[in-house]
Amino acid sequence: MARIPYFDMTQAPPAYTELLGQRPPLNLYRMLPHAGPAAVGFLKLGGALLRENELDAQLREIAILRVGILSKASYEVHQHKRVARSVGLDDAKIAALEVGADTAVLSPMEREVMAFTDQLFHHVKAPDAMFEAMRARLSARALSELVLTVGFYMMVSRFLENFEVDIEPPGTFA
Repeated sequence: MARIPYFDMTQAPPAYTELLGQRPPLNLYRMLPHAGPAAVGFLKLGGALLRENELDAQLREIAILRVGILSKASYEVHQHKRVARSVGLDDAKIAALEVGADTAVLSPMEREVMAFTDQLFHHVKAPDAMFEAMRARLSARALSELVLTVGFYMMVSRFLENFEVDIEPPGTFA
């Protein structure tokens, strides 16, 4: 159960509700308005990373899921398993993202993204050799998006876990 009541969405600022648009009625979006104007920035950055990205969607979801797993953020992992499947990641690859799992099913690039994500999560900065290897495989924009995605979803996970945002019951939305 959430640690504070969900925001009364009838009181949410128009700038926030406009950005919600056709997004599903997630509890995350019902908790965020407590953050005031920061909630608008949150939606804008999250939307850009998810919908206006150059980074391959499957690689993005590998990074997001790995951050959620490392953060022990059950809500984040639950939601992004659905997103990962919708962009073509199968259950075997999703399972390979768990701590200590066999990663043989992942491609070399997918394993590199996972290792890069782990490095940023645990140590903030990638060592030169790791950074250069990613730079050789991704454009400057895609690499920037990867770093921002890792950092953004670390923030998302911490928000979700600290407010104990509830996973929506099955059938809440399609």
